[in-house]
Amino acid sequence: MTGKNCLVTGATGYIGGRLVPELLDAGHRVRCLARTPEKLRDHPWAGRAEIVRGDVTDEGSLAAAMDGIDVAYYLVHALGTGSGFEERDRAAARNFARQARAAGVRRIVYLGGLTPAGIPVRELSPHLRSRAEVGEIFLAEPVPATVLRAAVVIGSGSASFEMLRYLTERLPVMVTPSWVGTRCQPIAVRDVLRYLVGSAGMPPEVDRAFDIGGPDVVTYEEMMRRYAVVAKLPARLILRVPMLTPRLSSHWIGLVTPVPRALARPLAESLRHEVVCAEHDIAGYVPDPPGAPIGFDEALSLALQRIREARVDTRWSSAGIPGAPSDPLPTDPDWAGGSLYTDRRECAVEASPEALWRVVEGIGGENGWYSFPLAWALRGWLDRLVGGVGIRRGRRDAARLRVGDSLDFWRVEEILPGRLLRLRAEMRLPGLAWLELRADPPAAGDGGGARYRQRALFHPHGLLGHMYWWSVSPFHAVVFGGMARNIARAAERLDHDPE
Repeated sequence: MTGKNCLVTGATGYIGGRLVPELLDAGHRVRCLARTPEKLRDHPWAGRAEIVRGDVTDEGSLAAAMDGIDVAYYLVHALGTGSGFEERDRAAARNFARQARAAGVRRIVYLGGLTPAGIPVRELSPHLRSRAEVGEIFLAEPVPATVLRAAVVIGSGSASFEMLRYLTERLPVMVTPSWVGTRCQPIAVRDVLRYLVGSAGMPPEVDRAFDIGGPDVVTYEEMMRRYAVVAKLPARLILRVPMLTPRLSSHWIGLVTPVPRALARPLAESLRHEVVCAEHDIAGYVPDPPGAPIGFDEALSLALQRIREARVDTRWSSAGIPGAPSDPLPTDPDWAGGSLYTDRRECAVEASPEALWRVVEGIGGENGWYSFPLAWALRGWLDRLVGGVGIRRGRRDAARLRVGDSLDFWRVEEILPGRLLRLRAEMRLPGLAWLELRADPPAAGDGGGARYRQRALFHPHGLLGHMYWWSVSPFHAVVFGGMARNIARAAERLDHDPE
């Protein structure tokens, strides 16, 4: 197959971030469309792909991105952006199809959701209904489309896998909603990527939807029981309670797993319906190699192995959280945009800058935040209660960070290896917040070692924002002061005992 020019939208997301290197390795040329190209800067494949700024809702940027493209991958959606997300999805899909036709694109490839047989689209959950409507929009347009319809995707870092993993690992006894008895056909993320890559070479006359799934048809209850076996956990006791609605289920999932309520609810709603493949026609165009599609238990084993080996390339949280702030840090100190409160801490560290940086880059997740753990945990719980992401997203990699990574309730906005880590808050706040950590050479008079510098910055929105800052500032000496001291001590311990 001759290499094609491919446009990938959603490259900052879970599937898109994994699809790009697969396309490159298959001999295709890839252009990524991203609202924030900086988030892709540190991906291992960034130097092999063209990255352009734009948005599927913006005709000008989309038209430029489509120029010279053979195959356009549509891997974005407005899920979790609040009321009206279905109309936003429809408008974005129509714009994408329109620009593809104008640019002479030969094929659109879309990854949607598997819908239940015999149920009218209007009766589906909003999530599944929107996915189905987007697929119909592409199939109704002149540009040939491949619409892949998948149910639960099993892979390290996927939202579905993390939901399954945390529910099973944390709850030896579970009171569950009735939907745990609904059948579905999960698919390994490796097979999803294989079908996506293979779709680039489909004949021009192919213009249709394909059901894609693994070889196992299981209930969610069976998935949890089989996860426990694969993960070598004791058998789980599962009790069904019919009155648990999707809304209540989403709160339950949000409390137990790192998946926020805004994402948990559509996932739970989708599980009310039986989603089983009606055909496997995709194999006629993308042949299954030996051992594929991958079985459910093997998919679990592969995902757990990647987690153990710290080789999780992308996570569900790779994509920005809808509604989370995305403004970059204002230029300072001469910023004219209003108040910018700052808490500064710095200290001399009797350790090398390299040791200090290892501690800085390893912050968060299992390592915590080096001060007042109860305060950080309480702030995370409060954030989840108001619909935020909380502090349990953890890290993609235990030792290394890259721009765009989620880190508990922060996101990496900038990283200069060995020197600077800047985090932007994604918690619910009446303003915008950043946390900067620096590992600098020693200042004059320090006598060797390194100097740790830390800044917490807050740009308040309205009176409530100012009141928030002044209400929490009395605790900064304990939280931020303790953080600076403990990071310095951790670096010193690491320098003296690197193992």
